[in-house]
Amino acid sequence: MSRAVLRSAAITLLVALGSSLITLSLQRGLGRTRAGVFPPAFLFSSLSLLLGSVSLQRSLYWVRREKQRLFRRWLIIGLLCGTMFFGVQTYALQSLFPPDRSAAEASLGITVFLSALATLHAMHFVVAVLFLAFVTAQSSLDRYDHEYYWGVTVCAWFWHGLGIAWIAILCVFAIAW
Repeated sequence: MSRAVLRSAAITLLVALGSSLITLSLQRGLGRTRAGVFPPAFLFSSLSLLLGSVSLQRSLYWVRREKQRLFRRWLIIGLLCGTMFFGVQTYALQSLFPPDRSAAEASLGITVFLSALATLHAMHFVVAVLFLAFVTAQSSLDRYDHEYYWGVTVCAWFWHGLGIAWIAILCVFAIAW
């Protein structure tokens, strides 16, 4: 295996571990929100998604100007924002459901539809973070410069697209709730 693949795997494992620790600390510190209430954690996860979008756009700006140190720094900030988004989002999705519910309650209502939308978004976000981990690993091997930065561009646009999809999901949440 190449070093970039190994680095990508290591970065991905760190993201998974970090987001799990964030989820556990939120569960222990805040407990569950009341079921049927719009989770305030969605607002925080939206801010981390927005900050990640800004950081990827900044990394694209710096790679075009051949400022490798700033380019890598903004990629890492984007990766940290992705980690925060995963952790907070997992906590928010878990808080949508009451801890003690029957099978009938679990299959009825708008909560199931909304959590399915958010889960689909999360699955796409997994791909985005994997791609970002790969781009970050490749950047540490000096694969990107002012002439070749296609992977960074695609990664940033993919992230922006997921941000737009998340805004749409939040609108559906606001209407349905």
